[in-house]
Amino acid sequence: MKTIVVGISGASGTIYGVRLLEVLNQLDGIETHLILSRGARVTMEHETSIRPDTLERLAHVSHSPDNLAACVSSGSFKTDGMVVAPCSMKSLSMIANSIDDNLLIRAADVTLKERRKLVLIVRETPLHLGHLRQMTAVTEMGAIILPPVPSFYHKPKTIEDIVDQTIGKALDQLDIDHHLFQRWAGG
Repeated sequence: MKTIVVGISGASGTIYGVRLLEVLNQLDGIETHLILSRGARVTMEHETSIRPDTLERLAHVSHSPDNLAACVSSGSFKTDGMVVAPCSMKSLSMIANSIDDNLLIRAADVTLKERRKLVLIVRETPLHLGHLRQMTAVTEMGAIILPPVPSFYHKPKTIEDIVDQTIGKALDQLDIDHHLFQRWAGG
């Protein structure tokens, strides 16, 4: 069984975290731990019709962002990786600087220190030099920056097709098989 931590920050794009949990929930052999930030709860209200309690039921375990004693705050709790979808610039900066004042950031910090996969679906545009420096810092620490930049060779027809391509790329990083988009087979 694989154990994946899913963090959802307050950035626009909560659909990425929602879809990630939906997909992981449908796959056999994967246990999910959700950390939904306070900001994410607010953003969800503006961007989706999904209620936080409904989303929390998709995860095997849902943790309060204030619970720094949760199992995912310790490196002795084995996981196969973590995805922050979406990852706000605030969360990115806190991860880059190890400012562990909430569980989402602490779990990401633990993922890095244990040399496990940390995938950050960063959401901001345009980017300034400070953003780029924070991305460089977490990359040097071992994180994977995976902005939601869609490809179009698979000819997406819906927003879900575009979201699925990004989620599929995140799952690829965690070595989780999926069929969310058609892979490039050559021209």
